[in-house]
Amino acid sequence: MLDMELIRKDREAVATALAKRLDPAEVTAALDEIGQLDRDRRALITEIDAERQRRKADARAYAAAKRAGTEPPAPDPGRKQVAELEAQLDEVQSRLRGRMSELPNLPADDVVPGGKEANRVVKTFGAPPAIEQVRDHVELSRMLGLVDHERGVKLGGSGFWMYTGMGARLEWALLNWFIDEHVRAGYEFLLPPHLLLDTAGFAAGQFPKFYDDVYHLDRESAPRGQFLLPTSETAILGAYQDEILETSKLPLKAFAYTPCYRREAAGSHSDERGTVRGHQFNKVEIFQFTLPEQADAALEEMLAHAESLVEKLGLHYQRSLLSAGDASASMKKTLDIEVWMPSTGKYKEVSSVSWAGDYQARRAAIRYREPGGKQTRFVHTLNGSALATSRLFPAILEQFQQPDGSVLIPEVLRDRLGTDRLTPR
Repeated sequence: MLDMELIRKDREAVATALAKRLDPAEVTAALDEIGQLDRDRRALITEIDAERQRRKADARAYAAAKRAGTEPPAPDPGRKQVAELEAQLDEVQSRLRGRMSELPNLPADDVVPGGKEANRVVKTFGAPPAIEQVRDHVELSRMLGLVDHERGVKLGGSGFWMYTGMGARLEWALLNWFIDEHVRAGYEFLLPPHLLLDTAGFAAGQFPKFYDDVYHLDRESAPRGQFLLPTSETAILGAYQDEILETSKLPLKAFAYTPCYRREAAGSHSDERGTVRGHQFNKVEIFQFTLPEQADAALEEMLAHAESLVEKLGLHYQRSLLSAGDASASMKKTLDIEVWMPSTGKYKEVSSVSWAGDYQARRAAIRYREPGGKQTRFVHTLNGSALATSRLFPAILEQFQQPDGSVLIPEVLRDRLGTDRLTPR
């Protein structure tokens, strides 16, 4: 969540930042309500503390009267019960927490308002390949026997597919190569559960707003609330909930491989055909927990690392700085790495590298303690896809296709696949 102290001290700055993402009238109404709930909360705390002090004074007066053999003073009949005040406080705090949890993160200063139309390309690598007669990845994968869409639908329904033969080997080669590259870069490899408790979804900032975008177990099967993870970012962050990290070990760098499960369905237009969008796809996610002063360097390092993978594969791509309205609500700043898809003449995101500031850490209660100090502070969190294969796979097919229908294998994967080219069956 946001820092309540910041809202109290500099409401105008908070409102200006939130207005990059929300309607200004909506921001004003939300901050008005939060401000009133915060005042009510503090007033109730003051009243409860005062009532407890009065009760202690009454107890001392009663004891003194008993010792002196005099009549104890009668209690004030109009006094409120502490339990009643505490019940009011619980209700106010619950409402305040709910309203605070609905607020998005404050965008960084260099993030502009607006939607997709305001995204800005900040880097380009290579040039689009010259291909006379472009085949799309769906046609190529069928010609080469790499993906069985029909049997995928037979197994899982619409939005699912099945990798086959060299397609399955190419998918697995990509994942294993990513793992080797991340280990070499100093990230610790994690294989987390795919079923997570609802608390992990809240910590990552995906709940409550995007609660309906994931697959949930029914309450009879999972009384505490469980869901299939939509990204291993949720698992890596959730693994460190309620912990105080050792300052000497920051930045803490980890990565995980998991399938990702999402309820969003593929669109009917051509740039979302095949494996570009579906209910289950593979992704390797990198993550860092840092001190606040380390966050800028961590963001640049993660971007460079994710981009190095795309460059080593030899793919043409661009980097875009997302506007406030197009980035995840949990993130202060997001940069997308987007590969060129020749069949559509468009770029598709294969990695989002994001900085959340202390927004997720506040929700997850992940802190650090400065050496020699007693006070704890919230860490900063950063995450990045490195990489999502369901879009990288089609980009390789399309960018490296040959006139005879074969596809060249990127050099870094040839030893793993034992060939330099995929040929039609």
